[in-house]
Amino acid sequence: MVDAAREPGEPQGLQPAAQAPEPAAGTVPSETPGGGADASGTPASDTPASDTPASGAAAERAAEKLDRPLPEGVRRRVVGLASDALGGLPPGELPQSLRQYAKFTPARRAKYAATALAAALESEPAFRVRIAERLRLGQPDLVKALESGSVPGAADPMDVAAAAYLVRSAGWSRLVAEAGEEAERAGAEDAVAEASRLVEKLQAELAEVRAAARADLDRQRAEFEGVRREAESLRKKVRSLESDTRRAQAETRRVAAELEAAKAQAAGERSAAESEARRLRHRVSELESAAEQGRRSAREGRSVEDMRLRLLLDTVLQSAQGLQRELALPVSQIRPADLVEAVVPGAASPHDVARRGLADDDPALLDQLLAIPQVHLVVDGYNVTKTGYPTLPLEQQRIRLLGGLAMLAQRTQAEVTCVFDGQDLDVPVIMAPPRGVRVRFSRTGETADELIRRLVRAEPQGRPVVVVSTDREVAEGVRKAGARPVASVLLLNRLARP
Repeated sequence: MVDAAREPGEPQGLQPAAQAPEPAAGTVPSETPGGGADASGTPASDTPASDTPASGAAAERAAEKLDRPLPEGVRRRVVGLASDALGGLPPGELPQSLRQYAKFTPARRAKYAATALAAALESEPAFRVRIAERLRLGQPDLVKALESGSVPGAADPMDVAAAAYLVRSAGWSRLVAEAGEEAERAGAEDAVAEASRLVEKLQAELAEVRAAARADLDRQRAEFEGVRREAESLRKKVRSLESDTRRAQAETRRVAAELEAAKAQAAGERSAAESEARRLRHRVSELESAAEQGRRSAREGRSVEDMRLRLLLDTVLQSAQGLQRELALPVSQIRPADLVEAVVPGAASPHDVARRGLADDDPALLDQLLAIPQVHLVVDGYNVTKTGYPTLPLEQQRIRLLGGLAMLAQRTQAEVTCVFDGQDLDVPVIMAPPRGVRVRFSRTGETADELIRRLVRAEPQGRPVVVVSTDREVAEGVRKAGARPVASVLLLNRLARP
């Protein structure tokens, strides 16, 4: 039975079996004396149902009904039995309202299909009979006992009532009602026992509270007595302190009088000391005046000699100036060293370096060029690598050349740019440029020679630029732009030297 407050919208309770219409003869299995039917669904005997003793017993059992709703405990047992047996029935034998729950687990059917199962058991006698048959197979002893009219004494009243409701044996309504009364009595007894336990617990707590109150009262009395004794002791101490205070005040007055006498004596002594200090300061002033007069006399004697020397020096200088004016001699702006022909440091260029007959492949020539301040070394990468080590793969050529240039840049502190031809590259080159070396690839449709000429033209006029390339066109182009071309073998010889 599902309460309306818990399952809104569902049937309010199970209706008595007598109010449900029984199926017509030949369509619903008839209840046999054992409570079953044959497998085909026809009566167990060829005799018409109304003429057999089993039909009479079934009619009597159908006439029984409950005078009140099915007890909640019995309803839960009935729904649990039906949900367990529902999974074993063919879908065609299930009522339409229960087919959607056929694939649920028994626990989920008992939870979500409880109302539908209770309604189907009450309104579908054929479904109830099938559930009863399943119960007969699972608990044959209990069902036989109910059909024989004897109730097992050791059986749970709720199980007995649920089985009687499904089997509808003689007196089943009485068994259900007795189970409900037994459940109510058990609930009342549990409530009484719980109330008794609560009363005992409250009495024990009350006794504990009273004992705690008495102990607290005794403790407060003891504390009050201790406070009273402490207050009496404090009053005695206050009286003693008052006496000590009066004595201290008298001593303070005496000390104040002595202090006043000491102050007067100190004032007299300070006045005498001030008079002595004034006399000493006057004496110091006299001594300082005498010392200043002595120093002034010494300075005056030395100043006469200095005056004579200064007068002689002024005479010589004026004579020389007069001679310069008389001869009209100009002020000299040129020094002998200015007349020696050489290259001014600020105007030096790579073309002024190495004019002492060094060979074109002498590494010392490159050292002299890189020693020029703010020099920029531009290297035609593949021109150098294919001259020095053409058998290596291009990647190994680049790695070897860039490693040597990094060491050269570190030693000379020169700006180094290495240019590679990139117009035939199929994929980007993944590499980490070495420290101190700028690495550039020419764009698609542009050669490395053109990129080198653009780098040279990008430098400001007058900055020294050295281009390493064996290509004659590159050499001529950068020479016209003001750069100094050198052969690739010169760089290779320099990199080979430790």
